Amino acid sequence: MVEHDTTLVAAVVVLAAVLPACRGRRPAACADDVYVNGRIRTVDGSPGIVEAMAIREGRFLAVGGGKAVLEHRCDSTRVHDLGGRAVIPGLIDSHGHVLSLGLESTMLDLRGIRSPAEVASLVAERAKGSEEGAWILGRGWDQTLWEGGEFPDRGILDGAAPRNPVLLRRVDGHAAWVNTRALEAGGVGRDTPDPEGGRILRAEGGEPSGILLDAAADEIMTKVPKPTPGQKAEAIERAGRRCLASGLTMVHDAGVDRDTLEVLRSLAGEGKLPMRVYAMLSWDDPERDAVLSGGRVEVGGRLWLRAVKLVADGALGSRGASLLEPYADDPGNSGILVMDPGDLREAIESIVERGFQPAVHAIGDRAVRNVLDIYEDVLRERPGQDLRLRIEHAQVVALEDIPRIGRLGVIASMQPTHATSDMRWAEDRLGPVRIEGAYAGRKMMAGGAAIAAGSDFPVEPPDPLFGIHAALTREDRTGSPRGGWRPGERMTIDEALRSFTIEGARASFTEAILGSIEAGKLADFVVLEDDIFSMEAARIHEARVAMTVVGGKVAYSR
Repeated sequence: MVEHDTTLVAAVVVLAAVLPACRGRRPAACADDVYVNGRIRTVDGSPGIVEAMAIREGRFLAVGGGKAVLEHRCDSTRVHDLGGRAVIPGLIDSHGHVLSLGLESTMLDLRGIRSPAEVASLVAERAKGSEEGAWILGRGWDQTLWEGGEFPDRGILDGAAPRNPVLLRRVDGHAAWVNTRALEAGGVGRDTPDPEGGRILRAEGGEPSGILLDAAADEIMTKVPKPTPGQKAEAIERAGRRCLASGLTMVHDAGVDRDTLEVLRSLAGEGKLPMRVYAMLSWDDPERDAVLSGGRVEVGGRLWLRAVKLVADGALGSRGASLLEPYADDPGNSGILVMDPGDLREAIESIVERGFQPAVHAIGDRAVRNVLDIYEDVLRERPGQDLRLRIEHAQVVALEDIPRIGRLGVIASMQPTHATSDMRWAEDRLGPVRIEGAYAGRKMMAGGAAIAAGSDFPVEPPDPLFGIHAALTREDRTGSPRGGWRPGERMTIDEALRSFTIEGARASFTEAILGSIEAGKLADFVVLEDDIFSMEAARIHEARVAMTVVGGKVAYSR
């Protein structure tokens, strides 16, 4: 917990001279805190912008005009002057990876590296301080930034770290670049067949090149030492502080195993979980049946387990997303189905039968169609049930399938910054026709779909204001391209804010208590140093968070 902002919290403005105390009567309910003189966007409330709010026991007690809200002021009430600042509901990232974000500091950060040689230099430097046999881990490389845009090979890493196994995850997490020591540790060689749901890229002669797509990396991953529960707890708390500083008060954690769930449960029970977490159990966790048999989890309004994460295909950047037709820049390749459609159907039906929400990673148009076909059957068999079926990413969708998402009421869990990160090469992958259904936020909404926005951190930074900026402008944070990439898919600021607030709450069945500033809901909100509603849209990514409040308590301040 950081120290409170002296202008907003520590120096609470009692305003006794101008705001008379309640004399002669006691309010029906005394507020613990009253915030006045703000521009408060309620999102789902009426009216949409108010100037004051009162909080009692962690919930909004009253929201509205200053005079009406101050009727809940008693002698013990703390009154805070917002100084005209903009206030929005606590922001919700509907698809992130909390533990991975927290563990980043223990790995090599390869984001933005411009060549394989630069990566090798970082690996060599880490190897100098590592014991022989110790794993060197990293994440964030992106071959599309390199001259030629080709995948690297293991020989570069062999030269950099001959005594250590090396495993470097691509920025999207769906490809691993490894050296010979790592291949040997996982028993991957010339005669190792491609596993179901994965692919071993090979050099001439059939030897593994050092690039493993999706499930092909799984066996090697089992050889990497796992963090202890204590290390996981530290990483989750570290990630939580990072999220709070960016205005996030809730994260949908897209894929946790049983051990990580227990750490989250322990932190929540001890009051140490920094933000709220809506956890999705990983379908491929060996302990999944034991967890699901225990039913849904809810701990103190901080942790929920109600969803299960499945993975239908790979990622577009590594050409593993499953497409209906081959890649435009790789005509012999249509991507990877990580799960057989029949197995995926059985899994989704099992999840729904147990009272959980399926959330399926589907990036390519073939994977999305497979999921929609299954979801349509599931909904037909259960008329009237509130299932809130989710597609995670929905990145490339056949144009005829976009209206199905809205018609079926499927939640599209999308990440606006993916569009601005991938725009350099997306049309090369897909061609000029198929790109029309890619990263298509406006078409999704026009078809009636609800978009719950996120970042997919640590693939992208966790900052939701980056996502709002990308959704509004379709520009990256350098201002490119001017006017936006495929600008017809832009959102309005109100739509973008809803996608990071109330739609995220609805996607997690928590809209009765979260997602907007309304009396009775949990008092999660963000005070902005810069007003994103009046500033130039191209600069929204520069806006600063002054304060983040969770359950009425200041969790972060500048």
